[in-house]
Amino acid sequence: MDLPKAFTEYMAHLIGEEACRRLEQGLADEPQVSIRLNRRKLAGCGHECPVPQSADVAVPWCRTGYYLKDRPAFTFDPLLHAGAYYVQEAGSMFLEQAFAALSADAGFQEPLMALDLCAAPGGKSTHLRSLLPEGSFLVSNEPMRPRAQVLSENMMKWGDPACMVTNGYPADFSALEHLFDVVVTDVPCSGEGMFRKDEGAIADWSPENVELCWKRQRSIIADIWPALKPGGYLIYSTCTFNALEDEDNVAWIARELGADLIPVPCAEEWGIQGDLTGSNLPVYHFLPGWTRGEGFFLAVLRKHGQCEEAEDGWRACLPRKAAKKGKPDKKDKNKGRNEISASELITLSGWLSGSDWEWLAEDTQISAVPKEWADACRAVKECLTVMHCGVPVAELKGRDWVPRHGLALNRACCRDSFPQVELSYEQAVAYLRKEALVLPADTPKGFVMLTYRNFPLGFAKQIGNRANNLYPDAWRIRSGYVTPCSVLFP
Repeated sequence: MDLPKAFTEYMAHLIGEEACRRLEQGLADEPQVSIRLNRRKLAGCGHECPVPQSADVAVPWCRTGYYLKDRPAFTFDPLLHAGAYYVQEAGSMFLEQAFAALSADAGFQEPLMALDLCAAPGGKSTHLRSLLPEGSFLVSNEPMRPRAQVLSENMMKWGDPACMVTNGYPADFSALEHLFDVVVTDVPCSGEGMFRKDEGAIADWSPENVELCWKRQRSIIADIWPALKPGGYLIYSTCTFNALEDEDNVAWIARELGADLIPVPCAEEWGIQGDLTGSNLPVYHFLPGWTRGEGFFLAVLRKHGQCEEAEDGWRACLPRKAAKKGKPDKKDKNKGRNEISASELITLSGWLSGSDWEWLAEDTQISAVPKEWADACRAVKECLTVMHCGVPVAELKGRDWVPRHGLALNRACCRDSFPQVELSYEQAVAYLRKEALVLPADTPKGFVMLTYRNFPLGFAKQIGNRANNLYPDAWRIRSGYVTPCSVLFP
């Protein structure tokens, strides 16, 4: 690997010549592949959390993480599309230990409002959603709209009803003062930790870019800081090695914005390195050559102060009036309706498990969010463009409500409301490619939920002797060939 000379000189000065050579050797090794299981979805589909058949060893700092022996053709595994697991760098799974540390520090017992600020493509968001206490709510944000669309897709596949995907910049959260208990900021960085996986990261690296990055990172944290409650927790992370973007920025946050660093317990045999500057800050580096995976850095900070709680808890922190920044509600009667009749509500309610839902009708689409978070969702919507919220339930086509694809993937879906057809592997891949379907002759007419190994993949509509494939066109597998793949099960 032809690393930039300025980079190796800097790292040699930071960690010493011998350690720098070890890092260079680690970066020259083959990239690692790791996945994290969706424990709740696996249990809901009748599976214990399995050891994947493709697994090599477990990721020691994540109870549902596994290194794989090699990189399979994930595109052709229906269970990836069903949200049974997520392909994620092992180092970033250290979020689990960070969240455990802040939970122990705070003694969290109540549901939390959390934000993942720079969330695409969704690795940390899906992980955080699995770590939050029951009844919590997660807002996952991405400033770049194409990346926000990918994030929305991955969050829908993960299938949790208490989450929201937004498209906005950190400054857009300024009106949401003291709303969040936890904020995760995996800030854009110079990408040194990705040198092994991405040749473009090497080409783009320069001392000038590092300078630009650490300044931008401080701006991002300063913008989001008011939205974090006093006494709340910031998880700061990058995928880079240098102290300017890592230790120096963490020290700046603590000193200038007012925060304490929270230690994260980790075992010595994990190979995680601490402060590279000699300042003994409780920070955590994942360096190729010491840990198995790509480069990663993390620190946990607790904001100074204490949030004043009222009888209505977190609602006391909602803004009284937020500036409108999101897209306005569309009222075009030719496109759809913004009301649901009582009879329609009875039908749609049957598609969800439980009854404690707030219904959101906009244009031709209906969603549902847990009632206890409806006010928070409305407040966020006043400030940001919302890409996805709660459970995508139905879409009006003509005079009929059609189940939305995200409903099938969501754990809140009442599966018994629909006839179900289990697909073979070949049929499942054909469905994901949005090809024509022929279902069993005794399949009832109407909307049918299609499953693979008991995991819902989506809907089809049976009409006579054939079925309309309702898989979203934007999500379909576009490859013209198939490489059989089964990561979890034989």
